[in-house]
Amino acid sequence: MSKIQHTAVVGAGRMGKAIAIAFAYAGLQVKLIDAKERSINDFVQYQQQAEQDIVQELRLLSQIKFIQPEQISAIQANIQVIEKSASIQILKQCDLILEGVPEKLQVKQDIFAWLDQHISADCIVASTTSTFLVTDIAKMLSHPERVVNAHWLNPAYLMPLVELSRSEQTSEQAVLTLKSFLTEIGKVAVVCNAKAGYIVPRIQALAMNEAARMVEEGVASAEDIDIAIRTGFGLRFSVLGLLEFIDWGGGDILYYASQYLEGELGERYSAPDIIKENMQNGRNGLREQQGFYQYEGVDIPAYKQQVLQTFLNRIEVSGLKPELNIVSSGL
Repeated sequence: MSKIQHTAVVGAGRMGKAIAIAFAYAGLQVKLIDAKERSINDFVQYQQQAEQDIVQELRLLSQIKFIQPEQISAIQANIQVIEKSASIQILKQCDLILEGVPEKLQVKQDIFAWLDQHISADCIVASTTSTFLVTDIAKMLSHPERVVNAHWLNPAYLMPLVELSRSEQTSEQAVLTLKSFLTEIGKVAVVCNAKAGYIVPRIQALAMNEAARMVEEGVASAEDIDIAIRTGFGLRFSVLGLLEFIDWGGGDILYYASQYLEGELGERYSAPDIIKENMQNGRNGLREQQGFYQYEGVDIPAYKQQVLQTFLNRIEVSGLKPELNIVSSGL
């Protein structure tokens, strides 16, 4: 068990509210703390708006049948929007605090300086930033060993993945505790090193820029590119991860394809050194039983069957399985 019982989210913007819904859906009582000092009247209006926004999101989840209409009030009851000045005692009891304030350096520095005065030394602090490195966030707090970045994908209450970024100072226990907690509430957590950035933003930035570039170059229409992504790229990589797919097809195939594309379209298609090294050392994937993954001792035919079965399931759910059309021979 993660040992996390008391949680708070600081910042009631879009991400903060979505994370609060994810926690509340998992049965947790979560405090959603206003990050600004406001007059009483201003806070009441702010609180009412935040609560209305949360109910609106829950109604949408009901409309898509993620939850039942009668579950809305129970989930909403698990979220309490708290005034900043009234949150001091709550902060002292927290095992985990997620920060979701705007991506502005001064705003971050101010909120972490304030938090540092009121939280316990062993409270895990996780910034949801997609801009600042965890090493930069850690400098804003004492006890940097308890600081982790936690990148949630929108919409946070639906998307399973949470990317954790740790610094060299982050304790192993803080990472394991947070990862265990996220698993307990139904999320899938992966861990990245501080200097590498997050996994999904790095890959999707390249992919999105290339898609835009193809429109710019007249390769295909925006509509056809997106159809290709939804029915080809997306379906395939929902079953096989990118590195697993390299092993499936062969790292050498990627190497030679990259050489051709680099010659035609430029240096951005150059294969990284690890692909060349794997090729030179006979680590091209399935057929050599080693690549990015080790396949020695794996039942390869059973593995392939399982992958293809999962792929078929995705195609059927997407309504893309073609109809069989064979005329009987009449025998």
